[in-house]
Amino acid sequence: MENRKKSRELSEDLKTKIVEKYQQSQGYKSISSDLHVPLFTVHNIIKKFTTHGTVAILAGRRRKRKTDKRLQRRIVRMADKLPQSTSKHIQAVLQTRGVTVSALTIHRHLNKMKRYGRRARRTPLLKQKHKKARVKFAKMYLRKPKSFWANVLWTDETKVELFGKAHHSTVYRKRNEAYEEKNTVPKVKHGGGSKMFWGCFAASGTGCLDCVQRIMKSEDYQKILGRNVGPSVRKLGLCHRSWVFQQDNDPKHTSKSTQKWLKTKRWRVLKWPAMSPDLNPIEHLWRDLRIVVGRRHPSNLRDLEQFAKEEWSEIPVERCNKLVDGYRKRLISVIFSKGRATKY
Repeated sequence: MENRKKSRELSEDLKTKIVEKYQQSQGYKSISSDLHVPLFTVHNIIKKFTTHGTVAILAGRRRKRKTDKRLQRRIVRMADKLPQSTSKHIQAVLQTRGVTVSALTIHRHLNKMKRYGRRARRTPLLKQKHKKARVKFAKMYLRKPKSFWANVLWTDETKVELFGKAHHSTVYRKRNEAYEEKNTVPKVKHGGGSKMFWGCFAASGTGCLDCVQRIMKSEDYQKILGRNVGPSVRKLGLCHRSWVFQQDNDPKHTSKSTQKWLKTKRWRVLKWPAMSPDLNPIEHLWRDLRIVVGRRHPSNLRDLEQFAKEEWSEIPVERCNKLVDGYRKRLISVIFSKGRATKY
């Protein structure tokens, strides 16, 4: 059998015209032909008018809702308590309690109540000690002026894949054209190779970007700092006596040899809370870098390194300044969330 399409409700103006033509002694077939309305529909409208004296939709004539307000609140509470529950899971739980409602109805009601299905954000696994350390850090530096943060050299490492997923991969295409070459993105095992980069920036712009040629150990990290930190501080115009060095708690950063090496340099090192990438604004620049490098479609690792260095140097000063200028908001967000992961 062919699927019958659900018919639309006729407008009241059209229903009124049908009744007027009927009152003018026009026949059912003639009305149907003139107004392009099925004969059966004409018959039902006239019958309704003669019975009820109106063509408007009568109260209580629509299909009753499967969910009352109490059940609707119950569905929302279940979704709020376990956000990773699916509509089918909620349906199954309700069914065990004697309530029958479709998964589609549950989905529609959750959307109506502004609960939408979204991909869960990936965040660090924060233990209680990490949360306490994050709140302590935020409270300690909350009252620091903008001039303090403008004098911080933010550093980090990142990996950029040759055929990564960073660049935009949505295409406009017709049906059955999914596998045409122009509509596909090349995919190779392990990303086709990658490059590890160390970089730094401050409110006044980006500093050096160095390519890590092998697995980085403490000694390699110290050599990278020795090559890049001094030139970056001078290039960015950081105050010689009061600039602050920031790094995360990677083992090669906190090893005894690195800590001893840093003491010989007499740099002011920011005491950093573990598991806190959201507190380091350089993470936003890494994302920007992956996107712009991906758009240039490097064909080999040499191109990848060249493009990354070119694009890093082209990041606008305004972008860097904006990230650092609003740093206090990050600290407030950490305090407000009691050390949990933030949107940054």
